[in-house]
Amino acid sequence: MLRVKFSFLLSLLMCTTMFAAGELSMHDINGGAYAPEGIRNVVPMADGEHYTQLSDDGRRIVKYSYRTGEAAGVVFDVGTARECDLEAIDGYVFSPDGRRILIQTETKPIYRHSFTAVYYLFNIENNKMQPLTEGAVRIPTFSPDGNQLAFVRDNDIYLIKFLYGYAESRVTKDGELNGVINGAPDWVYEEEFSFNSALEFSPDSKMIAYVKWEEGDVPTYEFPLYKGLAPELGEYAGYPGEYSYKYPIAGERNSRVSVMTFDIFSKVTKRMDLPLPAGGYVPRIRFTRDPDKLAVLTLNRQQNCLDMYYANPRTGVCNLVLREEDDCYVETDVLESIHFYDNNFTIVSERSGYPHIYLYTLGGTLVKQVTDGDFEVKRLYGWDEDGGDFYYLSNEGSPLTTAVWRVDAKGRKTRLSQGDGGVNAAQFSSNFHYYINTYQNVTTPPVYTINDNRGKVLSTMLDNAGLRDKVEALGLPQKEFFTFTTPDGTVLNGWMMKPTGFDAGQKYPVLMYQYSGPGSQLVLDAWGVTWETYMATQGYIVVCVDGRGTGGRGSAFEKCTYMNIGVKEADDQVAAARHLATLPYVDGGRIGIWGWSYGGYMTLMSLCQGAGVFKMGIAVAAPTDWRYYDTVYTERYMRTPQENEEGYDKSSVFSRIGKLKGKLLLVHGSADDNVHLRNMMELSEAMVQAGLDFDMMVYTNRNHGIAGGNTRNHLYDKLTRYVKENL
Repeated sequence: MLRVKFSFLLSLLMCTTMFAAGELSMHDINGGAYAPEGIRNVVPMADGEHYTQLSDDGRRIVKYSYRTGEAAGVVFDVGTARECDLEAIDGYVFSPDGRRILIQTETKPIYRHSFTAVYYLFNIENNKMQPLTEGAVRIPTFSPDGNQLAFVRDNDIYLIKFLYGYAESRVTKDGELNGVINGAPDWVYEEEFSFNSALEFSPDSKMIAYVKWEEGDVPTYEFPLYKGLAPELGEYAGYPGEYSYKYPIAGERNSRVSVMTFDIFSKVTKRMDLPLPAGGYVPRIRFTRDPDKLAVLTLNRQQNCLDMYYANPRTGVCNLVLREEDDCYVETDVLESIHFYDNNFTIVSERSGYPHIYLYTLGGTLVKQVTDGDFEVKRLYGWDEDGGDFYYLSNEGSPLTTAVWRVDAKGRKTRLSQGDGGVNAAQFSSNFHYYINTYQNVTTPPVYTINDNRGKVLSTMLDNAGLRDKVEALGLPQKEFFTFTTPDGTVLNGWMMKPTGFDAGQKYPVLMYQYSGPGSQLVLDAWGVTWETYMATQGYIVVCVDGRGTGGRGSAFEKCTYMNIGVKEADDQVAAARHLATLPYVDGGRIGIWGWSYGGYMTLMSLCQGAGVFKMGIAVAAPTDWRYYDTVYTERYMRTPQENEEGYDKSSVFSRIGKLKGKLLLVHGSADDNVHLRNMMELSEAMVQAGLDFDMMVYTNRNHGIAGGNTRNHLYDKLTRYVKENL
């Protein structure tokens, strides 16, 4: 997914590497010597009064009180658990009845969200652990009564019944590599709809519902694998190998999807009679609290119509409950905003022009619009049915900030987050009586507090004060926010970091950094000491501007790029560069631009659109033509090439290559499963044939993140030298 989610951006900002005191080096930056500490592996407990957390060494699961913030006991310890020979664990899940803990070990990533792991079941009552099953599996899921567990192995679903001597049975038998997947999404669903499991138990624990993907007709993509290092793939020491998987590019065939149910007692499998439009998607299934109502969410291929059906899991009959339509596309964030209650459900919709909360009866009748105004609800945490309060995150007041809010049954709003400005996020207890708040701003690294549901701080878990003091002592450049107006009258937000020892009487080169993808945001009042900070210490003014198409400012601002992504965004980066060139302390002849993924694409488009405005550009892991990228993401913003040939031509770097000016470095990983190396190779060939000079770097066996071993050090050393030599 090229769109950077708000939560993912925050994690990047919070976890960016820092500089050691004294002489700065790229190894300090990438080594994380000054990385902020974080709070991880927090799991709210069912009682609403406690949470658990995995110890830093991975050996213990500790129970804590929300009210006091103090430890209230150890619920699992590898050193004392019976029949446990583990040194540490990777993660855990409590059964709904609280009697067992699923222990996760030997975790191996597959794609962005998916992984396999070896699991164990720990019985809290007798302090005994035993293997869940043989070997590594995916998405183990407890039944609501805690007496069963389903998982996926080799694309098939299996079921374990604890009350029958941990009896294991096979639910599906047609799973096949690159053919049929049961219960777990295919590559494009996982990447673009941001989920890892399509496997659900009914609330009475009698049925299993799942999505089946038949991907046999989806075109296959292959890329080579080499022996390499860090890690070394010894099996390819003689001849290179290859990785093969199903990847549908824009306009091509997607997997055929169907929603299935399995009756655990009768062992009858049923296909739901779902009126899915041709080429449509099923991005989520979710049981309501009624075992006879399986909510199935569907999207048409154009992704401008979201339907929610209630499927009867035994008869297969589906009834339409809700339809959400948009002139452009329905945001995928809506999928996580749908929460089911006894008699109601919620959704966050952009129908007013901004994402806001709506409450419906379970039957699909609108009860009320809960929030309203020219701001975005970034996340709906949930609704306290007993108290009538809704809890959510929004950017009311400024698109550069976020705060946690509560609105009661009468519509009265209360800002729960402490202080002004900054970026907040929350994790609530199961009963909404407490929440863990994370706060940061440009000068404050993440501060973690436990608050009650009126916003009162009960205790501070972590404040990163030592890190804050160290960074202040270093005197590093800080972000300064600004706005400017483009020639067409659009006001854009940006930040600027001025060089160490800045002198307004001198002129400095400028390095622009951006992402620019639909719905993304980089201009936020959030902490971050990154490679851009380092470049500011090296005598560069570093600037970031969120142009049209980015998030935080409502659907009209974001969706104005529809059917022609990349065009207005490039215009805005060029306008930003021209604005910067008018500043008395900017050397207008030395402005560069760089970015990663969509930001790399925007670097290329801006170098073409700018006609000499930029002296230099760096494009890392960049798409170059949207005909090469996947169906779900590309068609959401562009429709298919067959429907929008002119738009695809205008959005292609190849159609503008004759205008490209400035020094250019292209960087890519050879095993990028997301933005394929093909993008860079085809562009490099076009530039060779056009007689254009450029530089390029390929990293062996690296994916879209280009990391592992010494790779990041090498990459950023390369980028630093390129900027210094050409800007």
